[in-house]
Amino acid sequence: MNSIWTDTVMLQKRNPLKGDLDAEVVIIGAGLAGILTGFMLGKKGIDAVILEAGRIGSGQTGGTTAKITSQHGVIYEGLIQMYGRERAKHYAGFQEWAVGEYERVIEGSKIDCDFMRCNGNLYSCKEAETLKREAEAAVGLGIQTVYREECELPFPVKSVLTYENQARFHPLKFIKGISEGLRIFEETRVKKILCDGQGRSRVITDRGTVTAGNVVLACHFPFVNMPGYYFARMYQSRSYVLALKGAQNLDGYYLGIDSDGNSFRSEGDILLLGGGGHRTGDFKEDKNSLSAGYEGLVNKAEELWPEAQEVSRWSAQDCMTLDGIPYIGEFSPGRRKGWYVATGFGKWGMTQSMVSARIISCMIDGMKVPEADVFSPKRPIPMTGIKEFSINQKEAVKNLASMRHTKRCAHMGCKLTWNKEEGTWDCPCHGSRFDRDGKLLDGPAVQSLDEK
Repeated sequence: MNSIWTDTVMLQKRNPLKGDLDAEVVIIGAGLAGILTGFMLGKKGIDAVILEAGRIGSGQTGGTTAKITSQHGVIYEGLIQMYGRERAKHYAGFQEWAVGEYERVIEGSKIDCDFMRCNGNLYSCKEAETLKREAEAAVGLGIQTVYREECELPFPVKSVLTYENQARFHPLKFIKGISEGLRIFEETRVKKILCDGQGRSRVITDRGTVTAGNVVLACHFPFVNMPGYYFARMYQSRSYVLALKGAQNLDGYYLGIDSDGNSFRSEGDILLLGGGGHRTGDFKEDKNSLSAGYEGLVNKAEELWPEAQEVSRWSAQDCMTLDGIPYIGEFSPGRRKGWYVATGFGKWGMTQSMVSARIISCMIDGMKVPEADVFSPKRPIPMTGIKEFSINQKEAVKNLASMRHTKRCAHMGCKLTWNKEEGTWDCPCHGSRFDRDGKLLDGPAVQSLDEK
């Protein structure tokens, strides 16, 4: 089913690319990150073309729960331990800036997108010490938080950490507002990118070629394998959402930090209940599993609000990095001049999209952004990231080596697994997805299973 965002907004249809053209910048991907980057470049007077394989905002942006927040789970204590207080403060500062920047853009451009300030909350039903430590870390980095032991959720909690003055909005109404005037070509799938050896790149699509001095890969998961090797530095995770009427209206939004925690967020008279996530391609059919998809959410809704009515359900897919921080900046420093990347946003695509748009638009404009060091794709990965890398590579090797399945991913040949909940073939290595007939749904693959 569609999300409540796609069901309530009709975005202007853009024509496909017809033939070849030149531009200063070509942006691959017309989700929130790509659109915001084009918007900021336009404010700087820089000509940008945006290429989209499907429809504008039809990818992960259409599947978000649309929380604009610096509350990114239990992250700040770990950031300080991994990268030190200064870089952790850079990360926190960018997220706080992004929340405020949305409000400034919305007011300045007079966009009606249901923007509302509210509190973002982490909660635990099992313990308190984790959130107490996270509160201390967040406050030390300049983020205002309040620790509590009760909240408006319809079940008892042990601890709640409130991030004040966060926000929520309708993401497609926002995109509709800021995309006016941008050069966007829909139904134009990029196949490959070639460097001409003279500081320009040729972006080859199924509709023509765009030649530009700068290329921004804002296509969720980079489809270019080398250089960069992003396929070895990320995996993808699916999560599920139910939209319920007759449940409960919440003032703030909530994310459970326990292994079986859920997320809750109101939108008008609809409550969004999220959870049931799992690594893409690793779906568990056991309804009691923590990664049981929609079925686990249905059970939770019946437990909490037995009279509530489900009006929609949808899923989303997130790119997860080795250390939980996005890769934003030069795609492969020293190897691909003029290439930039924005990927690995985890569950926090709204603020990370704004952050990436600022960093990349400034870099293209020749401005230095030293505080962006924490997002740099060339940053050294700490020990926790090395452990994560080992786990991911073991999973990839296992699925590359398996020959028991005839269906194999068009990206790098991993075996595909069947997702019963959604009727799709999913790749457990890098997250590409195909419908039951083999048609491409999600990258990094760039072709369907039957294409040669």
